[in-house]
Amino acid sequence: MKLWHCLGSRSFRVLWALEEMELEYEIEVVRFPPRIFQKQYLKINPLGTVPYFVDGETQMTESVAICQYLVEKYNKNEFGVHCQEPEYGEFLNWLYHSEATLTFPQTVAMRYRILEPGKFPEVGDSYIEWYFARLRLLEEKIKGREFLCAGKFTIADIAIIYALYLGGVLGVTDRYSPELQDYLSRMKERPAFQKAEQTVGP
Repeated sequence: MKLWHCLGSRSFRVLWALEEMELEYEIEVVRFPPRIFQKQYLKINPLGTVPYFVDGETQMTESVAICQYLVEKYNKNEFGVHCQEPEYGEFLNWLYHSEATLTFPQTVAMRYRILEPGKFPEVGDSYIEWYFARLRLLEEKIKGREFLCAGKFTIADIAIIYALYLGGVLGVTDRYSPELQDYLSRMKERPAFQKAEQTVGP
């Protein structure tokens, strides 16, 4: 299997998952955004986005879906929650919540605060506030818990922690509640996280 990865991008979820699961993989680190700095990448992935993941005939572009694929395809069930377990619905909800509810407003904020500064600054600021409003559910859920689901570390933690981690790029982690700061700090101490974070490229 092979992963195309950009530093700090959503592909970090996949890289971290691969390291946690101790799966063998090939990686190609490209400069963000690759569709601008590495035009030939569009021949590999017409969307020009990362992650791009290939496993045999399987080709995938969605970071959370790839993590779920790895759990189910390679029987890494310790990183997931089975459909017969009571917390299965909650597990799935956090997976989708991580992208649709938390990462989305951050990417809009990043566009107008970092990639295109000065263009529509009020939009970037507005989406940061949207992001913090959407953190309320997570703040409540993580209180008194080490992990999000089923009393164990799962890909739901990977998916959600990436959103919190992305807040560092936007410079807003100092606004996180003590519970969220503690959760992020603990997950960043995991050896697989640290190994993924140390992956460098162009």
